[in-house]
Amino acid sequence: MESKIEILSTVRIENNPDLYKIVDALNRTLKQKDLMFGLALDPDDQNTAVFTIYRT
Repeated sequence: MESKIEILSTVRIENNPDLYKIVDALNRTLKQKDLMFGLALDPDDQNTAVFTIYRT
């Protein structure tokens, strides 16, 4: 049984300390729709966050 994760969209935005709250709410709300959301800091620019939407 192989699980595939597909990247649907990626956007780079200005980092904000509260962004994780939005990502957490989206993950909790849309998990049953086979969607997952990720947030990471850009390794080259700590003022930029990378928001990614996945289909699981």
